Amino acid sequence: MNHVAHTPSKSVVLSGDKTLEELIEKFLKSHDVKEISVESYRRRLRDFTKWITDIPKVVFSRELLINYKRSLVSRRLQANTISAYLVAVRMFFEFLEASKLYPNIAKGIKGAKRERSFRKDPLTIPQIFRLLDSIDRTDLKGKRDFALLNLAIRTGPRSIEISRADIEDLRQEAGQAVLHLQGKGEDSKSAFVVLTEETLTPILEYLAERPNAKPDEPLFGSTSDGNRHERLSTRAIRRIAKERLRGVSIDSPRISTHSFRHTAVTLSLLAGATLQETQQMARHANIATTIIYAHNLQRAAGVPEKKIEELLRRDVAKGVKD
Repeated sequence: MNHVAHTPSKSVVLSGDKTLEELIEKFLKSHDVKEISVESYRRRLRDFTKWITDIPKVVFSRELLINYKRSLVSRRLQANTISAYLVAVRMFFEFLEASKLYPNIAKGIKGAKRERSFRKDPLTIPQIFRLLDSIDRTDLKGKRDFALLNLAIRTGPRSIEISRADIEDLRQEAGQAVLHLQGKGEDSKSAFVVLTEETLTPILEYLAERPNAKPDEPLFGSTSDGNRHERLSTRAIRRIAKERLRGVSIDSPRISTHSFRHTAVTLSLLAGATLQETQQMARHANIATTIIYAHNLQRAAGVPEKKIEELLRRDVAKGVKD
């Protein structure tokens, strides 16, 4: 095993006669994951190899990885982006150690500390009604957009889950209408959201405009003549949301398609649902994510600040009275 120095013009040899790039490809081929996941790992590890080639002399050690982490932070990347890059590096060195190719120098390298807040804001209740009331539901496009955005606001699916949904995913569970969803990284549609009458009715009204649609067709399709009823991509869903939001003068970098998901989770907690119930609806892998919402709501209530204000008012009133 080598702790090999190199010049930027040469490939990095890490173990035996294998270059870093060759070992990365070996690592990627060993993973039984979807191609999109493989490409994500490849892209993140490419960033690591590019960073290494900019260093005149490299010694593969824990210190090297700590310096890489510092470089990610210095680029002002988001905490979750930094963590994603470091996860790929950790998995790569875990693979090398398991394959007896190189020690795991990434052991114990932590990701970036996640902020207890989100980059996107939820919609306010007045904004919700302003948005939905603005949609003309007399044509196919209006019916589709209303059904889609109404679903997003009331149940909080991710854009990829909306894109993957088929008509046959509308089902019944214990007498309740539900929509089964295929989440990110999932192979099946075992998770579901419950559809209240206010959520289901607009979907059925939209589907009534597609009487010849088959069960395995996309739930939400294009309305363009060239590709009518073809599956909406996540990009198309984002475009629909942005256009409708701008139509009611909601145009902020902190408001996006993901804001609908934040809105659903926030409203669930405000309405009195428990953390566990809200976690199930949002399909958060870790309840810690749901807790962040609850923490932010509690802080936004400004309880300590209000108590300070009340104390000051009492003291002022007392001083005047005395």
